Amino acid sequence: MNCLLLSRYGRLGASSRMRFYQYLPFLRSQDIHVETAALLDDSYIRNLNSGNSTDWCAILGSYLKRLRYLARSNQFDLVWVEAEVFPWLPGWGELWLSWKRIPYVVDYDDAAFHRYDLHPVTAVRWLLGQKIDQVMKHAALVVAGNSYLANRARQAGSGRIEILPTVVDLKRYAPQHSRRDNDFVIGWIGSQSTTRYLLPLLEVLRQATSWEGTSLRLVGSGKLNLPGVAADVMDWSESSEVQAIQSFTAGIMPLQDDPWARGKCGYKLIQYMACGLPVVASPVGVNGEIVEHWVNGFLADTEAEWLAALSELRSQPQLCEEFGRAGRKKVENTYSLEVTAPWLAELLKSAVK
Repeated sequence: MNCLLLSRYGRLGASSRMRFYQYLPFLRSQDIHVETAALLDDSYIRNLNSGNSTDWCAILGSYLKRLRYLARSNQFDLVWVEAEVFPWLPGWGELWLSWKRIPYVVDYDDAAFHRYDLHPVTAVRWLLGQKIDQVMKHAALVVAGNSYLANRARQAGSGRIEILPTVVDLKRYAPQHSRRDNDFVIGWIGSQSTTRYLLPLLEVLRQATSWEGTSLRLVGSGKLNLPGVAADVMDWSESSEVQAIQSFTAGIMPLQDDPWARGKCGYKLIQYMACGLPVVASPVGVNGEIVEHWVNGFLADTEAEWLAALSELRSQPQLCEEFGRAGRKKVENTYSLEVTAPWLAELLKSAVK
């Protein structure tokens, strides 16, 4: 079986790496041969993270390159698409595939449809507000990272929808138990674009880091202004991310309850739990499914709840270990590549049939 992968990013893009590229070795072992065609390569991500201005000529070249891939799509049994063929344009690519009777599978790990239907510019909402719904409707299969995304596909009239969570490779992630008696490290990993979810937690972090032996460690945040909070900021890299998480005592995932947050797949929680860490998270979207309150972590909404949760973990190392073991077990059973890779291979094969 020959498959063309139209991902949005190369390996440096977290969504593309976790939803597509980490599966490729297993798919090859199942005689599914995938040719990859990222729209925006790793240089785009590096440029974005460095704060440089957008290279529009390079982006135009990327769109033209994708157009050439689309022109030879009839050489493949299946086209595997991350969200949409051409972002910020009507669904012409998907219409082309439908007209050529080439089945395509479309995958979502966030609420890409809100990029258009909630856009502040009326013209964008009018032109593209229903685009993703049409893409979903005509796909042979919609793969959604959570129930919020699956419900949108169902409303759009998609004929087949499967929920496949974002997962980690257990061979890369291992529990780390290196906590010293008076050392409590509150950890967060993410990108600069998601640091906004830390800001409403500022007072909580300010108070928590005033406790003896307590510190805050941020991975991938870049320079971030948190007045009154001394944070240890670490650069992100694929090769060092697991080691960085293993240096945490507890992992946090604050969110604001908005449409974008409800579409998230809780990836950082799964990373923390895979490393045997207890977690504290906002009870928004899929967080409420991943985190079992008082089993593998805490769900916290108000500032008082956040402080209470962090205080419990700080004062009870044994509780941290219990939560960490429960979280690791849940990842092994539900949120691991070892569980989902065979499932995904069968989904792709069935989409062709």
